[in-house]
Amino acid sequence: MRKILLSSLVATSLSLGASTASAEGNLSIYHWFDYIPQELLDKFSEETGVTVTMDTYDSNEAMLASLKAGKLGSYDVAVPGDYMVQVMVNEGLLDTFESSELSNFDNIEAQWMDVSFDPGRQSSIPYQYGTTGFMVDTAAYDGDINSLSLVFDPPEELSGQINVLDSQGELLALASMYLDIPQCTTDRDQLKQLNSMLKEAKTHWASFGSDTAKEVLVSGEAKVGMIYNGFGLRARDERASLQYAFPKEGYVLWMDNVVLLKDAPNRENALKFMDFLLEPENAAAITDFANYIAGVEGAMALASDAVKQAPELNPPAGQPGQFIETCEQSVQEIYDRIWVELKK
Repeated sequence: MRKILLSSLVATSLSLGASTASAEGNLSIYHWFDYIPQELLDKFSEETGVTVTMDTYDSNEAMLASLKAGKLGSYDVAVPGDYMVQVMVNEGLLDTFESSELSNFDNIEAQWMDVSFDPGRQSSIPYQYGTTGFMVDTAAYDGDINSLSLVFDPPEELSGQINVLDSQGELLALASMYLDIPQCTTDRDQLKQLNSMLKEAKTHWASFGSDTAKEVLVSGEAKVGMIYNGFGLRARDERASLQYAFPKEGYVLWMDNVVLLKDAPNRENALKFMDFLLEPENAAAITDFANYIAGVEGAMALASDAVKQAPELNPPAGQPGQFIETCEQSVQEIYDRIWVELKK
């Protein structure tokens, strides 16, 4: 998931559950904002006696920067996206565990067990998955919405009324799909084309905003806005004219994961929490709250009908999304420069 600035950090602290005197230890969570129901954290505390504290972030990159700046060792678990799990593995930021340490490990859906970013699930478990695309206010625009051109080369009536996510990985991935070039291209001409297209597209954008992505669409401030599909469902509930697009050029498929952090101060409680999240009824509670899909067997059957039937969660058949790719360091540095220039 997952941003006003790339390095921005939304930090809130929550004290949950039993008192310190009666608690069986502590658990410190580093989590996306507005992405887990308070009641579920209370339930975990009541069942285990563990005192939970949680700080939140608003982008994968902000989370990574914070951990590398000295926060590693302060938290037990975090919830990075798929590509960021691989980055964190490469950076040596994650601990490993044995499948036998989680009694509910076999509840992980088979398709999410041997993933490329964490083969065999040695450091992570699935949390929720979804897509990143954009929504359009169909009361303001009645044309075909299923093209990334509405973000990168919009018609005049939408120019200046577009919000994009302040998320480097997702925005550059969508831009690459629009241009039909590889995400981690090393071709100089393609990189120049990408950079030039983004600079021109920026002239049509009103804002970079991730934590306000839903609000600017609901208020009508933005007529087109990049958004996560779960937030899109919530936005449509508040403004019925909003429609989530599945662009023909492609869209981002993502999976957020709970990871065991290196030097976790409460490793045992971290594993208790991960095991708790692999129980179908608990995974379904997150699905109903966040409006995404859990990678846990039996969870979707327990979710509400509103979630099961939501158009935002049901892409057209034969139109799969693409995971964000993790580029080699030398290539990533080029993409970082493109992003920095775009944000000036």
